[in-house]
Amino acid sequence: MNLHTRLVELAKISTAPAPVVSVYLNSRWADEHQRDRVRIFMKNELAEARRPQTIRAADADLDWVEAQGAALVEQATVPEADGVALFACGALGLRDVLHVRMPFENAFIVAQAPFLRPLAALLTAAPATLLVFVDGESARLIPLTPAGAGEEVRLESEVPGHPRPGGWAQRAQSDYKRHSQAQRARHFEAVAESLAGLAASDGIERIVLAGEPRNVALLRHALPVGIAERIAGTVAGSRHEVAEVILARAAELVERMEGQREAEEVDAVLTGAAKGGKAAAGLEATIEAINRGAVHRLFLLKEFRQPGYVCTGCGVLDAHSTRVCRACGKATREVELGEAMTDRVAAAGGTVTTMGIHRSLHEAGGIAARLRYPL
Repeated sequence: MNLHTRLVELAKISTAPAPVVSVYLNSRWADEHQRDRVRIFMKNELAEARRPQTIRAADADLDWVEAQGAALVEQATVPEADGVALFACGALGLRDVLHVRMPFENAFIVAQAPFLRPLAALLTAAPATLLVFVDGESARLIPLTPAGAGEEVRLESEVPGHPRPGGWAQRAQSDYKRHSQAQRARHFEAVAESLAGLAASDGIERIVLAGEPRNVALLRHALPVGIAERIAGTVAGSRHEVAEVILARAAELVERMEGQREAEEVDAVLTGAAKGGKAAAGLEATIEAINRGAVHRLFLLKEFRQPGYVCTGCGVLDAHSTRVCRACGKATREVELGEAMTDRVAAAGGTVTTMGIHRSLHEAGGIAARLRYPL
């Protein structure tokens, strides 16, 4: 399942016909005590959710969540995942188990719509990456998506591999095979062409190179400009090293680089907002941009929480207390604006970045946005 596509689909559920259960679990366990924390967390949250209250989930939904949580703790399902998100609503036929390669903070929410802020933030922090190891005679190409590692492709300059039917692996090997009979000097050009083809067709946002400095430099030289710009950096790696070890280095590098990139982008957004460009800063300006469908990327401080209202008719968001919509006159209902804005941006195909610390963003009210067009 493509997690970005599923996020957009879930974000379009603004008000479900019955309460939706959203659960996020940290399944990166170093010892039995960490597993016990999740077990106790689920037990306590399920007990609370089954108590009589204003918004109460269906028993069948809670039973399903309980079963999925138990299977996860016992490592009967997705043992390789570091984070798992569960969404349940029988009235919608919703039964989602989404696993990712980064941990979530444990959360258990029962609300009128899926709680998506943690998932949206993680997908932005973990861009689709292609790890490329290269030496003088071979290459290894391994995709790393938010859900985890994909199929590894090995390319050999002297003995072409046998492509498997279908998928991006076949395309890579087919591209490479056309060059496998060329001279050794053509090796890096052939790898670069296969890499470029994959990056163009499989939504790759970042590229991490691995290998000896001389080989990496030769591959860099062979890459077209548009592809070279996506290189996040280089990590150590060898031809016979297991994929998981090199991928861990690549993931750490990308996470560090994304943090730096996001901080720089927020600075640029705040500057652009001050100059009246394609940016908005502060609650009022950002809500206005979201209501007009202009937000390409939303930036929120992790601590951002703000009560507000949404129109039950036209969906307009408002930070001010009002029983009727200022735009269409229909009734409004209370919402938490951080979650409501996340849903609105994700449903429109935008992205959401959550930041732990950023002084300038804090001074701007904890919220800003890069826009598709100036308001």
